[in-house]
Amino acid sequence: MNNLRNKVQLIGHLGTAPIVKEFGKEKKVANFSLATKEVFYNKEGERVEDTQWHNLVCWNKTAELASQYLDKGSQIAIEGKLTTEAWEDKNGSKRYTTKVVVNELMMLGGK
Repeated sequence: MNNLRNKVQLIGHLGTAPIVKEFGKEKKVANFSLATKEVFYNKEGERVEDTQWHNLVCWNKTAELASQYLDKGSQIAIEGKLTTEAWEDKNGSKRYTTKVVVNELMMLGGK
């Protein structure tokens, strides 16, 4: 049951191609965005599309695979966990960003 405490599963399309950085010989990190879309009908019966954007981070072998095979528009399924980073901006205001650290990635189809 412990592995259910912080688990995210998403299916969507890449908004950007992965940006890969290398640290030493064996450490790699890839950052990219993923769009998920939900379609529903409001009270007036109008069709509404709601797109959510998610920041994804892949490490090492997963980062390498993402950089080799994924591009803007690629459809993927991911499983990972949420992480939140905090910092102070130049005005002294506390800022936050939430990312999904990807554990598993599956390519689903074309663009």
